[in-house]
Amino acid sequence: MRTLIKLGGTLLDSAGSRRRIAEEIGQLSAESGGEIVVVHGGGKQMTRFLAERGIESKFVNGLRVTTPEVIDALLKVVAGTVNHELVASLVATGANAVGLSGIDSALVEVEALGGEYGAVGKPVHCNPKLLHVLCAAGFLPVVACIGGDQVWNVYNVNADQMAVACAVGFGAERLFFLTDVEGVRDASGRIAATLDISQIDNLIRTGVAAGGMQAKLEAAKQALRDGVGRVVIAPGTQPGIVHDLAASQSTGTKLTISVS
Repeated sequence: MRTLIKLGGTLLDSAGSRRRIAEEIGQLSAESGGEIVVVHGGGKQMTRFLAERGIESKFVNGLRVTTPEVIDALLKVVAGTVNHELVASLVATGANAVGLSGIDSALVEVEALGGEYGAVGKPVHCNPKLLHVLCAAGFLPVVACIGGDQVWNVYNVNADQMAVACAVGFGAERLFFLTDVEGVRDASGRIAATLDISQIDNLIRTGVAAGGMQAKLEAAKQALRDGVGRVVIAPGTQPGIVHDLAASQSTGTKLTISVS
């Protein structure tokens, strides 16, 4: 079963957390023999890297305002350190992990949002051939959230949007967003077991879901509309979470087109 696993940067910030997640993904890959693609962020690491250089991080609607200095950091940190540390952790489990970004083989083409966002790109097309070739040969692609436009200028891409673009292009049947929260909280503050698109829209409209969660839910909606059958936002800090999700156990928040 084709599976896309999106990892938030916070989960990859410590060696212990990174190793645990890598072991779980590596085990799933070995046991299932299925095609798995990993997409990761690195927002926490980016913010720290920029702060160490006296550069303030600014966000609009959950998206990082991207200056040339931020692009430089993106290439060094997200496509560099974060990607390679994760790949190394996966290789240590026996997985044939390969580090990529959306620029490699024109994997993810984007268009610039422009304006106050700076060099932030929104995915408009995924060319999944490279993913299919790698998976067919037994490799595990690990994709950093960087893309390019038609003349391949480099853009910062929200990792959730990158995950959706790759999932849809790859033909993933399930998409797991692993994050540092337990799931999506409703207006009462409780974790919602299931949300449909109308409920998602209401959470965003009323401000209950804002910032990074708003961006994640908007991306998840797109995945559902583009045919990804199972979409879940789940606690990546929970030991065994990858196995639980693969076994369709109820954890986190399952997102659906409509109430069944």
